[in-house]
Amino acid sequence: MIAPAQPAPAAPESRSLASRSLAWSLFLLGTLGFVAVWLLLSLYSGRQNSWMTVIGALDLAWMLRLGGWRPGRHRALLGVFGTVAIVVMYSWSIAATQIGLSLGVGMLDSLFKLGPHHAWLLTQLANSPTDWVWMTAGVVVAAVASR
Repeated sequence: MIAPAQPAPAAPESRSLASRSLAWSLFLLGTLGFVAVWLLLSLYSGRQNSWMTVIGALDLAWMLRLGGWRPGRHRALLGVFGTVAIVVMYSWSIAATQIGLSLGVGMLDSLFKLGPHHAWLLTQLANSPTDWVWMTAGVVVAAVASR
């Protein structure tokens, strides 16, 4: 006997304010929380750990499902956007932290003083071709796992 299909949860836009708040909160928690975890791992190990991009994509896909986002293109785009945001915020944070440590400035101070050109240069110097492959793979995993 085949059980009847369960209806998909409503999109956050058609639900109450509390439900939408929870959905967006989980998305932000998944993004910002993973940046913090990846940053701490990299500072502890002294390596880029770019494979964490794939783990971050899976974590974000899970958070989107927990938030009740409807499956489809919109959720996949949110997953890709969140994964790219994780990579950008991590790269900016690790560059700012390394510069701050060498200058004797705190991380928060160096985060706001680092310019985009300098951050991009440091990101290019720090990442090998393998790191770029891992980051690209993470974005692809985000698109597939989030849909």
